[in-house]
Amino acid sequence: MPIPEDVTGEEIDKDVRQELLSLPKGLAEDVSKNLVMVARLIDEDPEGAYAYSKIALRLASRVAAVREAAGFAAYANQKYSEALAEFRAARRMTGSVDLWPVMADCERGLGRPEKALEMAGAAEVHKLDKAGQVEMRLVAAGARRDMDQLDAAIVTLQSPELASNTVQPWTARLRYAYADALLAAGREDEAREWFAKAVESDKDGSTDASDRLAEMDGVEFVDAFVEDDDEDESDTVTDAEADVDVDDDDDDDDEVEFQDDVSVADELDDEDDEVDAVAESKDDVVKEGVIENDAPLKEDDDKN
Repeated sequence: MPIPEDVTGEEIDKDVRQELLSLPKGLAEDVSKNLVMVARLIDEDPEGAYAYSKIALRLASRVAAVREAAGFAAYANQKYSEALAEFRAARRMTGSVDLWPVMADCERGLGRPEKALEMAGAAEVHKLDKAGQVEMRLVAAGARRDMDQLDAAIVTLQSPELASNTVQPWTARLRYAYADALLAAGREDEAREWFAKAVESDKDGSTDASDRLAEMDGVEFVDAFVEDDDEDESDTVTDAEADVDVDDDDDDDDEVEFQDDVSVADELDDEDDEVDAVAESKDDVVKEGVIENDAPLKEDDDKN
C-alpha cells in the first residue's frame, strides 16, 4: 500500500524505534512507516489501519511492537479472535501485563464475559498501573452488563477513582460508564448527575456525554447546513415554478388574444349582416321609428 510522502517513520515512539533496531536499516524504515500509518488511521479508517498492520506483520512478525499494533488494528475492526492472538504473542515476547485489560475485553467480544471476569480477578491486575486498573474495572463492569447483572456492574464501577475530584485521563470514561449503567438500571436522576460530571471532565471529547445529557433533557439539535440546503432547494423549486407560471401566463395571454380576434371577426361579420339587413328594409325600419337617422355604422375604436 502507498505511504504518503510526509511519513518518514521517525514519528513512532522511541521505545518502538528501539525495538526495530534489531532489523536491517531499510527494513526497519519500511516497518516504521507502516506502523505510523496504523496509528494515523486506526480511529478514522480502521480498515486502512488493519491493511497497513498486515504489511508490517509480514515484514517483522518477531517484533513485539508490530504484534501489538496488529492486535489493536484487528481489535478496532472487531476481529476479536485475531486481536487476542496478537496480544498474547506480544505479551509472551515482552512479559508485560499492560495488554491484560484489552485481552479481557476481547474475551467479551467473543461472547465470553465469564472469562473476562476471571481475568479481572487474576493476579496480573495488581501489576497494572492505575490507568490499567481503571481500564480493567471498566471491562469487568461491561462483562457484568453482558450477563444482565446491572446492579453488580454499578457496584464494580464504584471506586475511589470515581469519587475523586481530580481529573485524570480515565475520569471521563469512568464517569460515563457509571452514568450509563445507572440509566440502564432506571436510575435516571443519578444518571443525569453523572453524565453532567462526565461532561465536566471530558475536555477532549472522548465520550458523547454531552449528547446523552442533552437527550435526557429533551434537547434536539438541528443541522444548520442541512436546513440551508433545504432552503436553497425550496428557492430553486420556486424559481422553476415561477418560470412555468410565466410561460402559462403567456399562453393564457395568447389564447385570450386569439379569442378576442375571433370575437371581433365574428362581431364584424354580424354587423355586416345587420347592415345588409338594414339596407334591405331601410324604408320599413325608418317608417317604424327604429332608426332615427341613416348615418353609416362605425366600428368600435377598441376593436381596431
